[in-house]
Amino acid sequence: MAEGEFPVFWSFRRCPYAMRARLALKAAGQRVWLREILLRDKPAAFLAVASDGTVPVLVLPDAPPDAAVIAESRDIMLWALGRADPQGWLFGLSSAQIDAHFDQLDGPFKYHLDRYKYASRFDRAEAAEHRRAAAEIAKVWDQRLAAQPALSGNRPGLLDYASLPFVRQFRIADPPWFDAQDWPHLASWLTAFLESAQLAAIMEKYPLWQEGEAGFVF
Repeated sequence: MAEGEFPVFWSFRRCPYAMRARLALKAAGQRVWLREILLRDKPAAFLAVASDGTVPVLVLPDAPPDAAVIAESRDIMLWALGRADPQGWLFGLSSAQIDAHFDQLDGPFKYHLDRYKYASRFDRAEAAEHRRAAAEIAKVWDQRLAAQPALSGNRPGLLDYASLPFVRQFRIADPPWFDAQDWPHLASWLTAFLESAQLAAIMEKYPLWQEGEAGFVF
């Protein structure tokens, strides 16, 4: 794929879905034209390819029209790793394991996280219950990390990097409370990510995309 034919990747820096997609693109060595946008001011060019108006969205230059747009972060991760997986993110993982973890992460964990972290948008009176429900799932992950080095098995992989941006959000909502919980393995796992070169590499700030620009090579 020539440089001018890089896929176009629409992103918002702090979005955890976009973060995990960027992590996978970096791990796969897949270059893209990164187009940073604000979700409160979405460009028409973005809305033309984003059916639900959310990031991330990957637009492939060499695919048939019905397969040119990948609009789910999970699918972007699997697309990138399917092209190249030099760090072995998929090693030892079955489709059933991947599906079960994403179902829990993107389902109940994200549901409760949103209603806790963004309680002002939902029901403040129920925020504590949603925090408790999210914490129960986090505790299960802590127990898995007590038995093995990573959620993916013997080393960090797809399940870890898909989850870490969301656990990061869970902590950001109330760091003192999070740090006081009895999940030492989860805390160490998150701290290693927060201090990693991988996170720093995908959190670089880019200027907002302007009409007529290709974007920035990422």
